[in-house]
Amino acid sequence: MLSYDELTSPERELWDAFPEGRHVDLRTGVPEDDRVCEGGHWGPGRTVRAAVIVALLQGANTAQPGAVACLSLTGARISGHLNLAGAQIAHAFWLRDCWFEEGVDLSGASTQSIAIVGSRVPGVEAGLIRIEGRLDLRRSRVESGSVSPYHRRVTALSLINAHVSGAVSLNGAEITAPGEWAVSAGGLVAEGGVYCVDGFVAHGEVRLMGAQLPGGLHMRGARLEHPGRRGVALALDNAVASTLDFSDGFSADGTVRLRGARISDLTFEGAVLNGPPDGHGPSLEAVLMQAVDFDFTLARPPSGIVDLRGAQVSYLHDSDRSWPDVVELDGFVYGSIKVDEAGERQEAVGPRDSVARRVAWIRRSPRYNPQPYEQLASWYRKAGHDDDARRVLLAKQRHRRRTLPPAARAWGHLLDATVGYGYRPWLAGVWLLALTLLGAVSFGTHSPNPAKQGEGTPFQPLVYTLDLLIPIGGLGQRAAWYWSSDSLQWLAYSLIALGWVLTTAVIAGVTRTLQKN
Repeated sequence: MLSYDELTSPERELWDAFPEGRHVDLRTGVPEDDRVCEGGHWGPGRTVRAAVIVALLQGANTAQPGAVACLSLTGARISGHLNLAGAQIAHAFWLRDCWFEEGVDLSGASTQSIAIVGSRVPGVEAGLIRIEGRLDLRRSRVESGSVSPYHRRVTALSLINAHVSGAVSLNGAEITAPGEWAVSAGGLVAEGGVYCVDGFVAHGEVRLMGAQLPGGLHMRGARLEHPGRRGVALALDNAVASTLDFSDGFSADGTVRLRGARISDLTFEGAVLNGPPDGHGPSLEAVLMQAVDFDFTLARPPSGIVDLRGAQVSYLHDSDRSWPDVVELDGFVYGSIKVDEAGERQEAVGPRDSVARRVAWIRRSPRYNPQPYEQLASWYRKAGHDDDARRVLLAKQRHRRRTLPPAARAWGHLLDATVGYGYRPWLAGVWLLALTLLGAVSFGTHSPNPAKQGEGTPFQPLVYTLDLLIPIGGLGQRAAWYWSSDSLQWLAYSLIALGWVLTTAVIAGVTRTLQKN
């Protein structure tokens, strides 16, 4: 136990101020001398041992009647290891513009609000902490310290399985652990949300897997640099959040991963997704993600793959800058697609968002998958654009044809040319009209021979041609006449064969259409 006589002058000042909750400011008032980056040169007159802070927060100097004790200190050099692991802290404490020689250990502690603002700290370990209030690390520089006992990896800020009833504020902070874990907060519950705005920078991976964020994650304008060895800048696997705000210049040099995350509002408006620095890996991986509103109007196309396989969103907002060369869309389900038009978000139908553009979007997938086409066609039908839905399904069949063996591809080309796979049945009428005119003109300039002299109906070129083309039934002309000219006889045979092919194609195409719709 520390005795009062052992305390230095700044420590006595803090000791005396604590019971009344008074603030202690050790700054000199000279800007050059008070810069936190120069804290390593601050002398004994500005140095407070970490053991003194621990002793006060553990009740070494009791509160005065009628006063609320708290620890409030500015401009100090904190020597030694501030170890409050497992402590039951009944008092809030604020440390501003301080320089820490060693890291801070708050793992497993229970405490009131904590503020370490504008300070330099070589690592904060706060796994399993319970905070009845807020955690404030605004404008602080937190650097990677020792290996965490919870995950055996170098990390700068650990909040694994922490519970904060208020907000976690990292506004303007710089968290540094290049190639490692800058923030490790798997299982974090932050009821007031996590705020990483006003110039927040992370050098290393930010991990919030399984986090519960009713107040959301706000990273407007944040920069995520130097990701971990796996190239992941931000991991939010299975997280649940009201809002994920990656807008207004947010940039990530690594994968943003949202596997299985559940979000109400997700926005990347004006963001830059550079993907992993080595060029391998996706810029956005959102497999099985669920979101109500998904705004993906980026500042420029991502440099890496966007993987949305199995994701579900109610409203998708995109633009020409949203999509890279490769997009994984198999299983991606959306209720509506909206684009910006005249400053308003409107349904993405019409000349400004053509079917060809949407089909080209699907074709960015590296392989054929029918679901993206079916999903797009379903959306067009719900929007009342049945013709556009049929165009999408026709494009699906043409894409599928490339994956078939040669014989099936040939049959597919025939179906496409004759009836557009059943989505353009009017083509059958065009073929029928053309062949009818060809036969009527060709047969009308010559006289055939009767099969039986003096029997049968008079020769009618048009009726005769139709009789050849229609494979079912008969009009009494085909069997009554034959040709002595080989060329006309072969034309008759050809019309019979084309009639069968055309009829088969019509039946196959219409059957497929009825089955799909």
